[in-house]
Amino acid sequence: MVQDAIDRDAKATARLFVMKCGGSTLAALPDSFFEELRDLQADGIQPVIVHGGGPAISENLTKLGIESSFVNGLRVTTEEVLDVVEMTLAGSINKAIVRRIQGSGGLALGLSGVDGNLITVRPVDNSAEVGLVGEVTGVKAEIVTGILALGYIPVIAPIGVDAGSQRYNINADTAAGAVASHIDSPQMIVVTDVPGIMRTIDGEKVVLPSVTVQEIEALIASGEIYGGMIPKVRAAIDCIQGNVSEVVIVDGKEPHVLGRVLQGEDIGTRIVR
Repeated sequence: MVQDAIDRDAKATARLFVMKCGGSTLAALPDSFFEELRDLQADGIQPVIVHGGGPAISENLTKLGIESSFVNGLRVTTEEVLDVVEMTLAGSINKAIVRRIQGSGGLALGLSGVDGNLITVRPVDNSAEVGLVGEVTGVKAEIVTGILALGYIPVIAPIGVDAGSQRYNINADTAAGAVASHIDSPQMIVVTDVPGIMRTIDGEKVVLPSVTVQEIEALIASGEIYGGMIPKVRAAIDCIQGNVSEVVIVDGKEPHVLGRVLQGEDIGTRIVR
């Protein structure tokens, strides 16, 4: 059991954590990853999962002949596109994750930010360009903690609603950061298919074991952090407040990766205050 690998002090300070993972990354993870989630849950540690699913959304849009584009990493979202986003995220991907957790012997409950007005939003500042993309204004923490108290792992799809019940697409990294902040999770773990934030040193790509917010800004400005890693680190910066003291970016295929992070092992990249 994971309990054998985590000392009592580590468990006491890391009983709750938010995990963000892309839909395609989760689909590629081995069964052992979900077995570790099961073991963590059995040991009284409480994971909360927020997932994405960009590649699957793009695939379904293509199948349906619906054009899609991006502006600064955000998908331009019309009502027609949003129908497919919700179908893909809150439907097929969300339930596939729940099935894999339960297939390993764990307990999970899937929902989206629409359910119970879990995640409330307003339009992002550049909504004229990107359409129905939301900026998180609130998270009903009691829904998340209530699901945890019932003994289930919450699996959350990043769709939100405004005061008028209009749906919005939310960047999954941003949604995960907001959930972590509102439920006072001490840690957010971003599970990816890369070993962390990479930097070229003396002609070789190396993983940065730890970076500060200031160092991240410099790496973005220099172009060393680019593409899909930018929203991940931006969300990390946004959620490092309150009780959220660090965000860890790791490769989900690493053996026992979650337990190792919770123990404080040097794995992946830690983003700290």
